[in-house]
Amino acid sequence: MKITTIIIRTLIGLLLLFASISFFLKLMPEPVTTGDFKAFQVGLIASTYLMPLAKTVELLCGIAYVSGRFVTLANIMILPVTLNILLINLYMTPENLPIALFVFLGNLFLIYSYWTNYKSLFVM
Repeated sequence: MKITTIIIRTLIGLLLLFASISFFLKLMPEPVTTGDFKAFQVGLIASTYLMPLAKTVELLCGIAYVSGRFVTLANIMILPVTLNILLINLYMTPENLPIALFVFLGNLFLIYSYWTNYKSLFVM
């Protein structure tokens, strides 16, 4: 189980690092979007703060996952981001659903793996 946790943690960390660094350094061209997803993306960009905030959280959590430090905190910080990635891909761009499922389910697996660190949060 420990090896599986390290592999999943590292893969998700590298994916988050790639996505955030590509966003900030503009390494990849913007994908062509259409329909509802284009309207959604225009709204995200128009907010001016939401995408940089999400990508900053991705960057910090990616560093935490790859380094293996503060993973418990990173699991909780990235959970809303991975949930939104899953729902956006589920309803607007289903062709990217496998990657979104991997990131979300991997995040849930990591929370399960580090569950002993969260137990004290649920004590009355």
